[in-house]
Amino acid sequence: MVETTTFMGLGHMFMTIFLHSFSAFMVIPAITDVTMAALCPGEDECSLAIYLSGFQQAVSGLGSLLMMPIVGTLSDTYGRKALLTLPMSLAILPLASLAYSRTTTTFYVYYVLKTLTSTVCEGSVHCLALAYVADNVSEQRRASAFGILSGIGSCAFVCGTLSARFLSTSATFQVAATVAVLSTVYMRLFLPDSIADNSLTVPILSGEKVSATLPKDKSDKKFEVFRTLPSVQDMVGLLKSSVPLLQAAIVSFFSSLGDAGLQASTMYYLKAKFHFNKDQFADLMVIYGAAGSISQLLFMPILVHGLGEEIMLSIGLFFGCANMFLLSVAWSAWVPYTSAAFSVFSILSQPSMRSIVSKQVATHEQGKAQGIISSICSFASVISPLAFSPLTDLFLSDRAPFNFPGFSIMCIGFTTTIAFIQSLMIRATPPMANHGSP
Repeated sequence: MVETTTFMGLGHMFMTIFLHSFSAFMVIPAITDVTMAALCPGEDECSLAIYLSGFQQAVSGLGSLLMMPIVGTLSDTYGRKALLTLPMSLAILPLASLAYSRTTTTFYVYYVLKTLTSTVCEGSVHCLALAYVADNVSEQRRASAFGILSGIGSCAFVCGTLSARFLSTSATFQVAATVAVLSTVYMRLFLPDSIADNSLTVPILSGEKVSATLPKDKSDKKFEVFRTLPSVQDMVGLLKSSVPLLQAAIVSFFSSLGDAGLQASTMYYLKAKFHFNKDQFADLMVIYGAAGSISQLLFMPILVHGLGEEIMLSIGLFFGCANMFLLSVAWSAWVPYTSAAFSVFSILSQPSMRSIVSKQVATHEQGKAQGIISSICSFASVISPLAFSPLTDLFLSDRAPFNFPGFSIMCIGFTTTIAFIQSLMIRATPPMANHGSP
């Protein structure tokens, strides 16, 4: 594959992802305290907060399940930049609401906005960024490039959580909303557009007229977008076209099932058991993000050439399981900090899996393939809170059948174990290097 843009183009993409991720991550340490203060003031355990968070995650996952293949496929036709504009713009709205106020009424406004916008925003920016990088990096360097992209996200995670550690709650949301606006403006001004075959049709956000070479039938042009959208048969056919691709899809499902469950449960578990607050959440996330940044920016580009994506995927999932099992039996407040250090290796699973997927499809199907995998991850995000939110609530309450507050975290670890076992069955196959445009 020939690289189609300069490194400056990738530099602008990395900066866009950094700014967007910074604004998203810096509010995470504060949102648990804001939610608890709005719903259950003065308490360390709140069933309503757990169920509302689980419902939001399920709705977001369902929306992403439907939207990701559409977004990815449309970006193959209309360019990554045009499709990035919508989710990045929508992500500003919920942040702006809590930047204005954090009363109970405003929290519910935020909750509705976040739930609705997440159906489009959740995962789409990352999905399109992966497709953009795949457009512009040769297959031999793609795993390293995906690792660098994930490393940029981890750097944003560290910077965002550090900022939250030293800012007040109100300032945190104000800064996050401002940076979200800045990231969208930066992307529109500086990011060069890119699609796999360099045959971009009329961009959907431009004012250009349709080329005379396009069909003259107005009805054909009117419904051209809808004919490019993937059907269920198209998605299933693409997954069946490659055994490693199908195996990677299974791994992504069970891995995301565990990750989504961990995301929905961990903060409430730590708050109930060790009385963590915003600052302690930020400290924990800084360790996680710093370890992930070092791993992806320094270790992965070196290790992937010697070990291959398949082995790196298995290593990442193994340490992900270890992290969950250790966290579930945490006996002291320092144990979560120790388990967070496992992210040095666990963070390697996602870029490795995405690289495996990227190498199994043709150049003109990168957006579609990444969108399908993101859709599968979103489907797991729908199922996960339905299973694990009630379990978390039960074992953090006085109704627990036995005293094991981390039982739901251990069950989440078992789902990731399934992904680890499946990853051991993936074997390297020749990449789809010779597939050109249709």
